This record gives sequence, C-alpha cells and structure tokens, in this order.
Amino acid sequence: MSPADGIRIAAMAAEHADEVLTIYRLGIDEGNATFETAAPTWEEFDTAKLSRHRYVALAETGSVLGWVAAVPVSDRCVYAGVVEHSVYVHPGARGRGMGSALLDAFIISTEAAGIWTIQSGVFPENKGSLALHLAAGFRVIGTRERIGRHHGVWRDVVMIERRSRVVP
Repeated sequence: MSPADGIRIAAMAAEHADEVLTIYRLGIDEGNATFETAAPTWEEFDTAKLSRHRYVALAETGSVLGWVAAVPVSDRCVYAGVVEHSVYVHPGARGRGMGSALLDAFIISTEAAGIWTIQSGVFPENKGSLALHLAAGFRVIGTRERIGRHHGVWRDVVMIERRSRVVP
C-alpha cells in the first residue's frame, strides 16, 4: 500500500523533534509498542539514532504522521551491517500506507549504506506492526518469552529480521 495522496517521506530533522517525540509518547501510552515508559529528550533521541537512516512521513501541511529510525546493534565490526529499527505511526494516520512507505525508504537507505540485516522486537499483541513487517519482507526468527517486565507484567517479544537481498 502506498501512502495517501499528499503524503511525502523526508529525512528526519530537528524541526520534526516535537512531533516525532509526541508520536513516540502516543505509542508508549498505548502499551504495546515498547518497554519504554517515557519518551527521551530530543537530544537523547538524536544522539542514539543513526542520522543517515531516519525518516518522517509528512502530511501536506508539513505535520509529521510517522517516523522510522535505527540504532546500531553493536560497535563490534562484525555487526557493522546490522541495525535495530523502530517505526511509529500516529494513531490517527494508521491504515493509510505510512508505515510501508517509511519502511521502504528506510530499507533503500540502509541497503545503500551496506546494511545487510534490519532487526527488531515486537510485542506479539502488536498485530498491526507484525503484519506491516511481514509484508515488507521481514521474517519471524523466534519469540523471547518473558524477556522483560512492562508495568509489572512479564512480556514476550517476537524477534523479526529482514536480510537484504542486494547487500552481499
């Protein structure tokens, strides 16, 4: 599915900070997006995320409707081509192809940089995210059972990955 007319994908910039963090907080508040319980500051987010592989979905008005970003899995050279990503879409913008468009741009960007594996962990209750990722070529590699507590409750995480077909 491609995004609705008037939606464009752009490189994430500091001018998007407030809206990116608001969408992150909305995902946190829903309870099935992350173990995090509070969004970071922009400085923390900006420092942690790879600057070359961050995108936003923008409405015609310039409002941010979703974002994708990644962190390196390790600083060891053997893992130089492996990243862990996150993709968030504003609850009011879901089902319009934003997540797919963001993942497409992200995959193109990471493959151009020689990244061969994109991975993530998704709560099994987050059916929309799992479906989005499977449609984008990710596969389930397993479930980490009771991997962490979230608001005092043990949670499982479905591990997903996408191996590039173009990066050797």
